[in-house]
Amino acid sequence: MENVVRLTRTLQAAAAATALLLAATACGSSGGGSSATGLNPPDLKAPTKLGTSEGQVNLIAWAGYVENGSNDPKVDWVTDFQKQTGCQVHSKVAASSDEMVKLMKTGEYDAVSASGDASLRLIASGDAAPVNTELVPNYKDVFSGLKNGSWNSVKGTMYGIPHGRGANLLMYNTQKVTPAPTSWSAVFDDAAAYKGHVTAYDSPIYIADAALYLKATRPELKIKDPYALDQKQFDAAVALLKKQNADVGEYWSDYLKEVSAFKSGDSVVGTTWQVIANLAASEGAKVKAFVPKEGSTGWSDTWMIYAKAKHPNCAYQWMNWIISPKVNAQVAEYFGEAPANSKACADTSDKNFCATYHAADEGYWKHIAFWNTPIEQCLDGRTDVKCVPYAKWVQAWTEIKG
Repeated sequence: MENVVRLTRTLQAAAAATALLLAATACGSSGGGSSATGLNPPDLKAPTKLGTSEGQVNLIAWAGYVENGSNDPKVDWVTDFQKQTGCQVHSKVAASSDEMVKLMKTGEYDAVSASGDASLRLIASGDAAPVNTELVPNYKDVFSGLKNGSWNSVKGTMYGIPHGRGANLLMYNTQKVTPAPTSWSAVFDDAAAYKGHVTAYDSPIYIADAALYLKATRPELKIKDPYALDQKQFDAAVALLKKQNADVGEYWSDYLKEVSAFKSGDSVVGTTWQVIANLAASEGAKVKAFVPKEGSTGWSDTWMIYAKAKHPNCAYQWMNWIISPKVNAQVAEYFGEAPANSKACADTSDKNFCATYHAADEGYWKHIAFWNTPIEQCLDGRTDVKCVPYAKWVQAWTEIKG
């Protein structure tokens, strides 16, 4: 766990319009299927077989996903991959989803560990190619809840290989927040009770958290999907967050800062991740974290391959390697997330790890709305209105924070 504190997942959206082109590229009719409703990506084909390894692979990844022992000699799953495949790994750590999208467009990288707020952009623009899962043997053992998601597939076609998942939880100080909360109302409608000590995630995608709460508490808005908001629904979510802003003491993106804030008492209630809750508790903070009755948002990362990858064979070998049971277990424990491979749980050093992170509990994940990329074609299937695209979420987030 001590290694995990170096990792950050900022996901703060830059305003660069070049990274926000879904509204222009994802045009067409609203398609059906369980995935990416309304998205009609370019007609790209996945390979039918693999060829000879090219000798290298260039990756874009979150910190902690591609470790070769240079950060910690005990944390290394790259060296054995290179020995077994002959593919030398070159990796670039990205600090945000927007940076990942921008880097993929350079054509210099073969694959990326994209979160849901980047994946649809890559699919719609034609930068990410469909994946032939038959060429990734370990895919068969991936938890079913990570397959054919609205964030990683289109009309039944997978555009990547799932890596792991996590939920955005409500954490509170058990000594200062009483009675124990059961709802997100603790950070929204009832936030004034903890004025100046409420914390919230610093990203435009946090608007979805407000929308998820409104879905349960204001049924007249008819919100079906927190990432598919028409203008009225979006305005309601933004208004709620502007109201919340008066009670927020700190917006966090670096979870070291959140741990410190809960230890000091500067923060007593707010959104968090399981790894942060574990770390804060281990350092003496009196905290608990859980999924409130309305459910939660969450994230699921997917290894996606560049449509014009220079080293596709090594990229496919990497995707199979990173979700192999032993390696997937190592990554999950180091980063602090539920592994994707169902067999990984047998290889975790902490035998309670998968239970703590609800890795095999599909019932738990049914209450998690994984990050997705808002586009004009409403992801909930509506065709009579336009939904607010991600670029507008970025603009609104600046206004919300003042």
